[in-house]
Amino acid sequence: MKSKLLFDVPQYKKLRVIIDTDAACEADDPFAIAQALMSPKLMVKGILAEHFAVEDSVKRSYDEVCTILDAMDMKEVPVFMGEAGAKEAGYFENSVGVASTEEVVSPAVDFLISESLRDDTAPLFVLCQGAITNVAVAIKKCPEILNRMTIVWIGTHGLAEIPWREFNSGNDVAAANYVLSHAKNLWLIPSNVYVTITVSLAELQQKVLPCGKIGRHLFENMVTYNNSPAAGWTKGESWSLGDSPAIGVALNPDCGHYIEHEAPFVNEDTSCSFGKGNPKIRIYTDIDSRYLLEDFFAKLQLNYGD
Repeated sequence: MKSKLLFDVPQYKKLRVIIDTDAACEADDPFAIAQALMSPKLMVKGILAEHFAVEDSVKRSYDEVCTILDAMDMKEVPVFMGEAGAKEAGYFENSVGVASTEEVVSPAVDFLISESLRDDTAPLFVLCQGAITNVAVAIKKCPEILNRMTIVWIGTHGLAEIPWREFNSGNDVAAANYVLSHAKNLWLIPSNVYVTITVSLAELQQKVLPCGKIGRHLFENMVTYNNSPAAGWTKGESWSLGDSPAIGVALNPDCGHYIEHEAPFVNEDTSCSFGKGNPKIRIYTDIDSRYLLEDFFAKLQLNYGD
């Protein structure tokens, strides 16, 4: 698809981007993927399928990404199958770099390593919208990549005390703690921030549904999930596009406020503790939802609207 935007971004301001996504889990990942693909600043080098809490979840995520690319007429973007699920107990307890080059890992992990090690002046951002297993396995196998990428992760409760189980970190607590204890170039967008990107279904019908094949898919996928038994926790007429902040901060790191703080340790119930000696990372405390949502709606309507 040739972009219909009447502007471009200077090459020196562009970012290489890898999206790591549990795209078939709920209904917000596809919105974030679409926004990234429509953004001239973000050179999407590949999309990694991430697991979630059902059988064959990686294949489901992979298939959903392919559906999005087809609907956007962007089938040239490569998609990679990720790790099948959370790693077995003790996998991350060994030192960084213990995984040998002979260890069989997923195509997603291999691609992440190869793109991280590639000589390129454009910074690499890995935008994680689910469990962080693929990234953790890649770091374990090739620790050199830690200093060659910035990880943006939608996950954990961060500094907040919230009683519900945080889904993304909870799908692989060991992988979460492995990344949090090693990655210094990490921008964390915790639950009390990502839940604030709220839209109504009526607004999506008005602004998204009319926008071609992708608009119809995004809207109908959202409505279908909202009416499913799995969405019993939702409010009924609204949704939180909780994965989109990963795109927003890549486009504009100042679209929210943040602090530099010790990375959290994720407990088994997904509450967070501190004082474990984890490195300091960037933790966002809010996101400008107006900027983020209006950017998405505008790009969608300009590219795919009638």
